[in-house]
Amino acid sequence: MSQTAQAVVQNLVDRAVKLGDRQLAADIRAFAAQRQFGLVFEHNRPERLRLFGKPIMRGDIVQILPERGKKEDTASQLLWRVDSISANTAQLSPYKSLSYDENDNAARAAAVEDVVAVAEYDQPIYAGLKETCRVERGGDKPYQVVINGENYHALETLAFAYTGKVDCIYIDPPYNTGARDWKYNNDYVGADDAYRHSKWLAFMERRLKLAKQLLNPNDSVLIVTIDEKEYARLELLLEATFTNATAIQTVSITINKNGVARGNQFKRADEYAIFCFFGTAAPCQVDRKLYSVEFGELEEKVADDASSSRSQRKVRWERLLRGGPNAARTARPNLFYPIYIDEESKTIKELGESLSLDQDWTTVVAPDGLRAIWPIRTDGREATWRISQGALREKLARGCAKVGEYNKKSDRYSLLYLGDSQEERLANGEIKLVGKAEDGSLILEEQGERTAIPTTVWSGTQFSAGEYGSRYIKRFIGERHFTFPKSLYATELSLASVVTNKPNALVVDFFSGSGTTAHAIMRLNHQDGGRRRSISVTNNEVSEDESKKLTKRGLRQGDPEWEALGICQYVTKPRVTAAITGKTPEGEPIKGDYKFTDEFPMADGFEENAVFFDLTYEDPDAVELGVAFEEIAPLLWLRAGSRGRVIEHEQPGFAAADTYAVLFDFAAVGAFVSAVKGDPGIACAYVITDDTARFAAVKAQLPGLDVVRLYENYLQSFKIAAEDAVR
Repeated sequence: MSQTAQAVVQNLVDRAVKLGDRQLAADIRAFAAQRQFGLVFEHNRPERLRLFGKPIMRGDIVQILPERGKKEDTASQLLWRVDSISANTAQLSPYKSLSYDENDNAARAAAVEDVVAVAEYDQPIYAGLKETCRVERGGDKPYQVVINGENYHALETLAFAYTGKVDCIYIDPPYNTGARDWKYNNDYVGADDAYRHSKWLAFMERRLKLAKQLLNPNDSVLIVTIDEKEYARLELLLEATFTNATAIQTVSITINKNGVARGNQFKRADEYAIFCFFGTAAPCQVDRKLYSVEFGELEEKVADDASSSRSQRKVRWERLLRGGPNAARTARPNLFYPIYIDEESKTIKELGESLSLDQDWTTVVAPDGLRAIWPIRTDGREATWRISQGALREKLARGCAKVGEYNKKSDRYSLLYLGDSQEERLANGEIKLVGKAEDGSLILEEQGERTAIPTTVWSGTQFSAGEYGSRYIKRFIGERHFTFPKSLYATELSLASVVTNKPNALVVDFFSGSGTTAHAIMRLNHQDGGRRRSISVTNNEVSEDESKKLTKRGLRQGDPEWEALGICQYVTKPRVTAAITGKTPEGEPIKGDYKFTDEFPMADGFEENAVFFDLTYEDPDAVELGVAFEEIAPLLWLRAGSRGRVIEHEQPGFAAADTYAVLFDFAAVGAFVSAVKGDPGIACAYVITDDTARFAAVKAQLPGLDVVRLYENYLQSFKIAAEDAVR
């Protein structure tokens, strides 16, 4: 029942009580409990999910795939139970009769490769994650995660790692326009489907209920984008599902100022982003200068207004190490030289001479008491500094260069300098000089920049879905087609409005499509040095048109040629990879610069890490002790912060990685506890045991840590997580 309906019912109950008729009050409550108010739809409308990749086992419920070269029909929607398997042939009997034709309901045999396992949406599953590849340019930063899989099951699986821990969920679900651009029960939903609104609402409600489990109830935000076809129903659904929301607001975003024709209707020029706030969450103050291009009417915060506030953002210092594809030593040999630092005082003391390409830098000896810092990337490749020795000496003299942070794991120092544009801002008063640090570098802060809370109308050119969505994505992945990608800057501003003040925010997108959310999070990190993480979930479906073409070629879902053209493999993975590396899938530098704020060449890429997983389905009857650890290993790593090494296999006694440890054998508990206590980097400890007392004893010895029990039958832990997520 929605909050409005609850208020109406409560008002009637209160009036009955005032009249002294408590029986009437009870009758009103009982009547209200039996009725739906507000949004009415078929909540329990069946939704069956195909589990491609799951091994077919006896007892599975399956569907028979259409013959190669033929499209899906009603026969392929029938359900069968696998009675036995022999010589790659499955003997099937009808599970639920969906046909009036007796021939359709007769027992039959089918090749195992011609059937696919099917599960009802609320059926417990046993899922794992299988890594497919990774991109590493961010040192010890946490990884941006992309999961290829059905989002309902992915959300169930993520409940183990992230229940109550997510700072923001941003989703761009199917808009249900009737254009046959999304599937329900493996069938495209068109405008002629009389149940399309009910299907969409049931589809969304199930996933939103799982998403609710992930959000931090004390401080988080849910953002859902939509257009005019479903926005009214969506707002009612959100109000009914998230009764704990402190505020729900809708923002109008102009995505095409010229409008798109709607027949004899008004032209459509905008879409909507609905923000649901929980706990203490509220819109962030946004730096007006960062988004100064036609940002609509902003609520300006003037300095002499008692209710106003001035931002004091940290001044951005640039990394001296050049990034991007043109950073190789061979491109600018004169910028390959050593910088000698004093590690004790953290100061730059001397600059060495440039080396010719034939000189080996490892043979150069540093002066006594100093350490040589060379322009070497984290992957060991030789790069260059951004400026020459002469320019660096001048900046050092002005206090505009310094030694940055030290990474203990990689044993590396970062070197920083103030860019010319920042020095200009310092000269004209936009940046305030506060003083000098012990190393002689300037202490700076932004001077009096006005901040603003965005209004509910965004109309800037940067929000154009065509210019900064469809055409922008081509810079990264070429002519690989993706329908209606979001403007990168619209997504960036949506997220900045709620996580600017959270540099370590965890953001989830379970309708991630082309990967715009991950891209926007990396942009925000680049602007303020944040370590925000994104979890992007997308399926690997192809469009209806592409499906028809592939079917004519005798292919079907699950075939390598088909899967290679799916959203995740063909668009999301290449786009996220290209954004980080600065190179297209063909290895060419990406052309153009980012705009509007934090402008820099796209070819520079980002100092970020990303890892890509496929969601896998395991058979519970085949799982014995130790068999399934490889499948659940990434989930342990995700819960521990998505940083550093993954413990991939069972090991004798226990194993420890950068941020977590796993006790495999209770006989090693003493060494395990000592190792965990002695490593300040470990934030999570997993104890594999079926004995409640043993687990409690270990947890008592590790106060302050996230101590998690795993059952000896590993997948039992995740079946329970899935069931908890549904409740």
